[in-house]
Amino acid sequence: MDLEILISQIRSLDGTLKQDANKAVNRLLAIRNWLIGYYIVEYEQNGADKAKYGDTLLDTLSASLNIKGLSVTNLKLNRLFYIAYPMIRQTLSDEFNKTELRIRETAPDEFEKNNLLVGRLLPGQTEYIDSPVVEKSKIKPNEFSNEAQFAAHIINRLSFSHITLLLPLDDPLKRTFYAIEAIKGTWSVRELKRQINSLLFERSGISKKPEQLLNGLNEKTEKEQQSTFVKDIYTFEFLGLQAKDAIEENDLETALLDHLQNFLLEMGHGFCLEARQKRILIGGEYFFIDMVFYHRVLKCHVLIDLKVGDFTHNNAGQLNTYINYYKKEVQLEGDNAPVGILLVANKNDALVEYAIAGMDEQLFVRKYLLELPDKNEIEKFIKSELKSL
Repeated sequence: MDLEILISQIRSLDGTLKQDANKAVNRLLAIRNWLIGYYIVEYEQNGADKAKYGDTLLDTLSASLNIKGLSVTNLKLNRLFYIAYPMIRQTLSDEFNKTELRIRETAPDEFEKNNLLVGRLLPGQTEYIDSPVVEKSKIKPNEFSNEAQFAAHIINRLSFSHITLLLPLDDPLKRTFYAIEAIKGTWSVRELKRQINSLLFERSGISKKPEQLLNGLNEKTEKEQQSTFVKDIYTFEFLGLQAKDAIEENDLETALLDHLQNFLLEMGHGFCLEARQKRILIGGEYFFIDMVFYHRVLKCHVLIDLKVGDFTHNNAGQLNTYINYYKKEVQLEGDNAPVGILLVANKNDALVEYAIAGMDEQLFVRKYLLELPDKNEIEKFIKSELKSL
């Protein structure tokens, strides 16, 4: 054996075991969340003191548990996860027996009455009932041949962030379609979200040759990388790691933010750094603001969003959303309206747009322009950084 073979063996071993670890963590997270949903539903139906809590159950439960990642929003998702995929119990039955966890052999009667066993397949069936879109996509035989196999794919090959995008879909057929395509195409979370927003299900339904549409699509879609699979935000919460570490950051963008932070603290009088990659929750979806400062002179939050690439109207819209969120949820009495600064690096040029939403007091605007770093200085800084990096 020479050195090159040794290096190859170690690399192969490291990659294989990392991949197995990623899959194991993701699977355990999905199992935990599904079980939590099961326990909640069981309590809601059979709990001795269920009437005492009523609509406040999840608020009480979250506060009493005080476990990171089990907010009221996440408990609702876990409950919905169980309701949407009760067939997962078939896949996990052996594990429940080993760990002395007991689950009823059938789903609650209420679910059966309301036909909530979604995406259901009969044993030996290779296509979903009443599913012209899925049928035309030519699912490989035996790949999703019954409920148990489909459930196994859900918990083994999709992260919980994938699952949270599927749960709000009211149509069981649509949910099944996107789950299958995400699994077959190894779509990233961002890709799944993009395809849902682009109405792929509806477009497939009206296409004369949906299989051609889907086959061509999967050649262009963004694939999930095993190195990032475990960096799902829910996985990090499950492992008790810092949320900011869950962000897959571009190296150039990270370096720019590091230097920009120092630049603003040195050049902008009154800046106090509150957070990097500040996570906010809007309508059940997480967003991340690159940097959040509080300016002690202006008495307002300063939100900074950096985009390494061409400027788009979506960039401005996103920052405006953050500003409005801070106005409603964070701004305290005596604070001025939050300020948004959008930095966009476009090839060798730097475009700096200040979003001064809601600041209609002329005196404050003048003060704002005096206290914040000069636009030309920031532009010059970005150009210099891009060259050096």
